[in-house]
Amino acid sequence: MEQTQQLQRWRLILGQESDKRLSGMNMPSLNEEQDLMDKALASIYNKSENGGFGNGGTGAGHGPSNPQISRWLGDVRTLFDKDLVKVIQNDAMNRCGLKQLIFEPELLENTEPDINLASTILTLKEMIPKRSKDSVRAFIRKIVEEINRLLEQDIRRAVTAAVNKRAHSPIPSAAALDYKMTISRNLKHYSPELKTIVPEHFYFFDRASKTAANKWTVILDIDQSGSMGESVIYSSVVSCILASMSALKTRIVAFDTSIVDLTEKSADPVDLLYGFQLGGGTDIDKSVVYCQQFIENPKKTLFFLISDLMEGGNRAAFVRRMEEMKSSGVTVVCLLALADKGKPYYDEQMAQKLSGFGIPCFACNPQRLPELLERVLKGQDLGEFVKSLEGKKK
Repeated sequence: MEQTQQLQRWRLILGQESDKRLSGMNMPSLNEEQDLMDKALASIYNKSENGGFGNGGTGAGHGPSNPQISRWLGDVRTLFDKDLVKVIQNDAMNRCGLKQLIFEPELLENTEPDINLASTILTLKEMIPKRSKDSVRAFIRKIVEEINRLLEQDIRRAVTAAVNKRAHSPIPSAAALDYKMTISRNLKHYSPELKTIVPEHFYFFDRASKTAANKWTVILDIDQSGSMGESVIYSSVVSCILASMSALKTRIVAFDTSIVDLTEKSADPVDLLYGFQLGGGTDIDKSVVYCQQFIENPKKTLFFLISDLMEGGNRAAFVRRMEEMKSSGVTVVCLLALADKGKPYYDEQMAQKLSGFGIPCFACNPQRLPELLERVLKGQDLGEFVKSLEGKKK
């Protein structure tokens, strides 16, 4: 056993190029955790044509092409001891060109906003020197403002349309008159003689729907493990938009193996982003338990789990809890990624189990999120929506 472990350690140190030399020594295959370590190390240290970040090679692993650096800079925290993590992160900064950006703020000021770079910098934010903190924050804000411009109006329109449609009342009130629906539904009653519409029926918003007890509760349970960097950035902006809408009660929770309630930081998406600690393990079940306390009216609750489903906690308990939440009337949606490109990295077996309970699990382009929100709040089936997303990927 000791010789086997030594050979596996040498294999991790030497990389994939040593496979031929070690094969003659009956070198056993790397286990799943060691294979992840191999990919992480290759992404940073492999300088051959097939390795390293940014070139799409296979590196030293046995799986698909190298993941983005932001993912592995986070995930190394779960794979290696703390002392080794510091060494690997420092080497990543030097070898991947990050050190110059972080330590020379004038370079970052002239760098075009890039969401992958932003997620990487957020992963390393504890290492940023004081003189660069303002520049880094300004760079992150550029990203946030771009996303906000892209999504805010559409999200507000989608939520307002969905909530108002469900909020009509038979009780007449001039202050609560829905002018838009009243006009559109009575266009056929236009009088040419009077040159105006003579409504046969008026539509009024239900004032009671604006009370706290009747508001929709939206819970965003966001995985902050290293693989979710881009999704975390989009989720932060979306969370702040939703939290600013009085028609909703929004709760924002971040988790790895611990849980952080970030709801109080929702006034500013940059502050919210700085509350995340990208990297670490994953205990989804624990986070779901925490979020359940905020479900007051299951039928008026929307629970978004934004995660790759790589559960490191109690997998059976997590699946059972999600099924129970769905059965109670909560609208449960699992977003495997909230990103604008690339195939998501996720636990397919877990996604299939949740899908079997009627919980949709899919990756979503952020620009389609307003449509998703409107469909969910209107109680529409997401089957066609998910098919349209999968069709575009093909």
